Amino acid sequence: MKCALVTGGSRGIGSAICQKLAADSSYHILINYQSNLEAAEETLQKVIDNGATGELLKFDVGNADEVKTVLGQWQEANPEAIVEVIVNNAGITRDGLFMWMSQEDWSQVINTSLNGFYNVTSFFIQKLLRNKYGRIINMVSVSGVKGTPGQTNYSAAKGAVVAATKALAQEVAKRNITVNAVAPGFIKTDMTGDLDEKELVKMVPANRFGEAEEVADLVSFLASKKAGYITGEIININGGIYS
Repeated sequence: MKCALVTGGSRGIGSAICQKLAADSSYHILINYQSNLEAAEETLQKVIDNGATGELLKFDVGNADEVKTVLGQWQEANPEAIVEVIVNNAGITRDGLFMWMSQEDWSQVINTSLNGFYNVTSFFIQKLLRNKYGRIINMVSVSGVKGTPGQTNYSAAKGAVVAATKALAQEVAKRNITVNAVAPGFIKTDMTGDLDEKELVKMVPANRFGEAEEVADLVSFLASKKAGYITGEIININGGIYS
């Protein structure tokens, strides 16, 4: 059984990625979620509707012990299963100006995005190397590439994952494992629901927010055999914000 794991897979971009991988590939989809069981179950149903199989894995990516325990138990129960695709999508925001940012708001954001990437990827990396095949896709953000005021913590976390992506890509490329990052701009999801869309659209040459499905299409391509010669790349999907 070949599997694709999507962290933070219950809602928004994560859910769209699970559904797209289900439609485009023959992978068994592992949907990680932390608290929203209802949303996770809805995503699983859509994965099944798209003709794939899947299951839910509940853990907090930022909690190293929990990650090891849950993934370890899953691997023991499924000794034949091979995770070939890892999409590190889980992330949280705790926005605010740096001068008023609490230690907790700094640490939580870094822990989920950066340590979450480490905790999940390190569990599988030796297996991927032995298997001589893998696709690691890290969801970053326009904030991690250009920096966004009011998001120093989120920009720091995602910027660190950008650098880790480039470094890890070079370490594992010989074993047919690609490591890439996808940096969405303004995408319509729960996470951007509170933003002033009318105002922010003025920054976007494409004159609209992106759709989660558009991001999922890109991730699905990077997860496929077709993307074997693309590695260490940070692919922006932002409607031309930089142009």
